[in-house]
Amino acid sequence: MDLHVVEKAFGLSSLVLLVALIAVRLSRRFGLPSLLLYLLIGILLGNRGLGIDFGGTLGSTALTEQLGLAALVFILAEGGLTTRWDDVRPSLGLGIALATVSVAVSIAVTGAAVYFLLGGALGLDLRTSLLWAAVLSSTDAAAVFSVLRAVGVRPRLAAALELESGLNDAPVVIAVLLLAGTTTISWLDPVLVVYELAAGAVIGGALGWLGAWWLRRGALPATGLYPLATLALVGGAYAVGQFAHASGFLATYVAAVVLGNSRMPHRAATLSFAEGWGWIAQIGLFVLLGLYVDPAQLPAALLPGVLIGLLVLLVARPLSVAAAALPFRMPWREQVFVSWSGLRGAVPIVLALIPLMLRQDEQSLLLLNVIVVVVVIYTLLQGTTLPLVARLLGVVQAGQALEIQVEAAPLEDMHAQVLQIRIPPDSRMHGVYLSQLRLPAGAVIALLVRDEAPVDVTPTVRLQSGDQLLVVTPERLRTATERRLRAVSRGGALAGWFGERGEAGR
Repeated sequence: MDLHVVEKAFGLSSLVLLVALIAVRLSRRFGLPSLLLYLLIGILLGNRGLGIDFGGTLGSTALTEQLGLAALVFILAEGGLTTRWDDVRPSLGLGIALATVSVAVSIAVTGAAVYFLLGGALGLDLRTSLLWAAVLSSTDAAAVFSVLRAVGVRPRLAAALELESGLNDAPVVIAVLLLAGTTTISWLDPVLVVYELAAGAVIGGALGWLGAWWLRRGALPATGLYPLATLALVGGAYAVGQFAHASGFLATYVAAVVLGNSRMPHRAATLSFAEGWGWIAQIGLFVLLGLYVDPAQLPAALLPGVLIGLLVLLVARPLSVAAAALPFRMPWREQVFVSWSGLRGAVPIVLALIPLMLRQDEQSLLLLNVIVVVVVIYTLLQGTTLPLVARLLGVVQAGQALEIQVEAAPLEDMHAQVLQIRIPPDSRMHGVYLSQLRLPAGAVIALLVRDEAPVDVTPTVRLQSGDQLLVVTPERLRTATERRLRAVSRGGALAGWFGERGEAGR
């Protein structure tokens, strides 16, 4: 084994990661989607840039596809772990409808339009046209999570969009596999789709519940082992789902949601660790896709990419959102925002590799290049204008991007929990007297730290932004205590009087 290869790999990986982290800051400063900057890094490193020849062979296609699917597992895991059930529960029906009904309508509308408008010119039959539509029908969890959470839209909308992006990968992957194959689609296939989705949800829920129960009682010897155990459980859910011929992606997301909303020890550390892995997965995935894509082939895909992107953006997406939102009486402004928020990212590019693997024909290669064009142009268009569109449509709710950070550590012998709280800037907890917190009986404030110095804990002390609290609460009162703290952070001392209970977004 050539040790110089290992040295070069570590050096190049470290350099790419550092450049990508700098790109994050640049994207925040100039309002550009950072995911596209990662894609550009990969292209610059590729055979048309620095000369790393990665694409063009069956082996590299298979490797890119498998690594891409693995990265999506970590991205979904991070999204599920950071999804708060209290916030998404009111939007559960809408989120499921967007992930199922909207996907079906989008595939049908886009597939028909591609077949009648471009089928003759590109030599696409109806099944292949529907395949192209299926590849484009999934919104991207990485793109949605990275852009949407910084906008601060109404919790109901944000929750529905996060649920959609986390749930719709599963039905879309199944649809792509069915349409990319060569066997005849029979009446049994829809039944199998229902089984795969239902079984994936059950497997994910069961493993998530069992994993949370074990983490609470396992008493691992080191804090750093809890994040590792959590990711292992989520990855195991994907594997079990796939082995059971169910949806591994749905099992992953459901298991992550269950774990993220359980009373896990060292929850904040676990979420921080998962967020880091999510960033690594996003960066690595887009750099990898940039390495694989040949930019010299993209100009030929520019015109069909723009046309198909317009079909999805202006026709298929609005119609599919309207169909999904019909039972929920969603106002038209919210429907327009949800339509504009259907961000595409790495998922369609990874899915486009599936027919290329199975068919290995020119149409599949063209599909991959078209999808890259669509993702680049429309992510750039939608990602940069999403905050403006949200403000114009009046769907922004001040303060929604801000939350108190709560870390929990177990006191096992005492059957208690220690909650560590940091008050963020602009929190309505600023200026509240300790006596006005009105924590559940049995929960006590053990320590208050301000500017790195302890402050006497008395009822007349007023909290300030940046303060850190240690709250000791019995295990049975942890949920109620945390809910009350979040309610005060959102609504101030009179939160209960104005209906804010800390349970769900309003």
